[in-house]
Amino acid sequence: MTTSTLPISFEFFPAKTAEGAKKLEITASQLAENKPEFFSVTYGAGGSTRDRTLETVTGLSQVTGVSTAPHLSCVGDTRQELRALLKQYLQLGINRLVALRGDLPSGMGGFHGELQYANELVSFIREETGDHFTLEVAAYPESHPQAQSFEKDLLNFKRKVNAGANSAITQYFFNAEAYFHFRDRATALGIEIPIVPGIMPITNYTRLARFSDACGAEIPRWIRKQLEAYGDDVQSIRQFGEEVVTKLCERLIADGVPGLHFYTLNQAPAVQRICWNLEL
Repeated sequence: MTTSTLPISFEFFPAKTAEGAKKLEITASQLAENKPEFFSVTYGAGGSTRDRTLETVTGLSQVTGVSTAPHLSCVGDTRQELRALLKQYLQLGINRLVALRGDLPSGMGGFHGELQYANELVSFIREETGDHFTLEVAAYPESHPQAQSFEKDLLNFKRKVNAGANSAITQYFFNAEAYFHFRDRATALGIEIPIVPGIMPITNYTRLARFSDACGAEIPRWIRKQLEAYGDDVQSIRQFGEEVVTKLCERLIADGVPGLHFYTLNQAPAVQRICWNLEL
């Protein structure tokens, strides 16, 4: 597989305003020029963006012609609500979903809905819709932040695969060895589905540090120190970030990864530059 034919995909989140939605359509149209396999659209904690996710998915697919996959989480939703949503997606001709446990919104306490884990959601989707949907699930090379151990997290991943997942997208990481170790351990467990690296561009250190602390993604010390040294020098942060992430992707591609999934944060320039550097 040449670099130019490597499958890529881009993730967006639903905009909160009409103006934001218009900007997102422009961003998606720019990234559509890279001929991605699909777009994905996130689903807020506890289904808090359910309607906006649906609107964004239909809008982006109509504007760009790119197959667009909604995220679907089970936290806080009943089977009846999930069943109704799946019916809507079937009627709209959507054929790919990203199936996640999802995050609890603040103040929700211990309520998890009728399904508590992503493997239960995958099983439910298969029971309701058969093999209609290509199902993407999450994988955590550096372990899920709430996992009791790496081993237990790996077994949780295997349960999602056994329940009917077709492919996995990883949490972002900056240490390629973490991905290789996770992939090799998964392979040793008999897991054969593609495990696609999730890629996060570096454009803003404060935001990246906040995201990483929340999701358990490690920012290597040398990257943290260099970003801290740049302070408010936005241009230097972006140039350094582009170089770091491009080199990470080059290493992953050289090792034969099945694709790349970019977390865009609804911005095109940084992702476009990385794709350009990689000749994607």
